[in-house]
Amino acid sequence: MTMGLRIAIYGFGEIGRLIARVALSRGHEIVGVLDINPEILGKDVGEILGLGKLGIKITRDVEEAVRRCDITLHATGSYLPKVYDQIASVVMLGKPIISTCETLAYPYYRYPILARRLDELAKTHGSTILGSGINPGFLLDTLVIVTSATVPVIRRIRARRRLDASRRRSSFRRKIGLGLEPGEVADGLRSGKYSGHVGYAESVCLIADAAGLNLSKVEEGQEPVIADQDVKAGSMIIEEGRVRGVRGYGAGYVDDVERIRVEFEAVAGIQEYEEIIVEGEEYSVTWRSDGTPGDLGTASVILSLTERVDRLPYGLLTMADIIPFGIRFMGRRNSN
Repeated sequence: MTMGLRIAIYGFGEIGRLIARVALSRGHEIVGVLDINPEILGKDVGEILGLGKLGIKITRDVEEAVRRCDITLHATGSYLPKVYDQIASVVMLGKPIISTCETLAYPYYRYPILARRLDELAKTHGSTILGSGINPGFLLDTLVIVTSATVPVIRRIRARRRLDASRRRSSFRRKIGLGLEPGEVADGLRSGKYSGHVGYAESVCLIADAAGLNLSKVEEGQEPVIADQDVKAGSMIIEEGRVRGVRGYGAGYVDDVERIRVEFEAVAGIQEYEEIIVEGEEYSVTWRSDGTPGDLGTASVILSLTERVDRLPYGLLTMADIIPFGIRFMGRRNSN
C-alpha cells in the first residue's frame, strides 16, 4: 500500500488541512473529511484548501466520511479521553487510523484501561491504531531510538528540541500563552487551560519500551519563559515581563538514577535545533540538526506511516512496536 490511497481526514483544522495538502501532493485521494465546525460543514474540501472543487463536502457523519477510505488520518485533540469515541467510531467500521493525538503515542502511561480497550476493539474489527507525529512520535523518541541503535550498551540518553514559537501556527501560540502575563500562564499550565507541550512522558516511555527498560519513576514538568526585555520575533513583539514561551522536560529513572531525559523549549526568537546525546559505556554519539518545521514535519511523518500501514498488524500500536531496533541500557531492569 504505497500509492493512490483513499484517505479520510478526521478533524479539518490547521493540521488536518496540512495533512490533506501533503496527501494530495504525494498522489493520494481525499475521499472524506469529518469535522464539527459549523463554519466549514457542507463546504467543498478543495475550496477550503484553495484548490478548487474536489467534489468532497465536509460532514459530521463518521460513516459517510470514512466508508470509502483505505485509512483515516485523525487530528483533533491531545488527550485520549477526549478523542477516544472518535477513534473508536472509525475502528468499529474496520478502518485503520493514524492519529496526531499526543497521549496516544504511548497511551499505556496515562490511560492503560483505555489503551487496552482500543487494542481489543481494533483486533476485533480488523483495524490498526497508531499515534504519532513530529513530537511525540519522532524527534524526541523514534529518532532517539534509531540513533541509539549504534551504541552497544547505553548509560544515559538526553534529547533536546528548541523551536521558535513565533513561527508556529496561531493555535500553538495560544496553547503556550505567548505574550500573556506569566502568572496567568503558570496557573493555566497547572489547571490545563494552557496545555503547553503534551508528550514529555510519552517520549520517555517510548524510548524505555524499545529498550525493555522497566522505569521505576517518570517525571515531567514545564514552566513559562519570561522575556527579560522586549523581543522582536518576526512580526511579533513580546514585551518585557510577558511570556516568551515555555520550557519543559520528561525524565525516566531506574532505582533513582536518571537514564532518559527529554527537553523541549518553544520560545519566541530562539535559535532552533534538535540534539540527541547517547552516552555509552564504550563511546558516546551526538546527533544535531538545525531545526525541523513542526507542522509540515507532522504531516510528513503521518503520511510516511500511512503508506506502510498495510504492513502493520491489527491492534493498538506504538512507534516502539514498529521500529526494527532494540536498544540496551547497562544494568537494565528488564520488563520482560
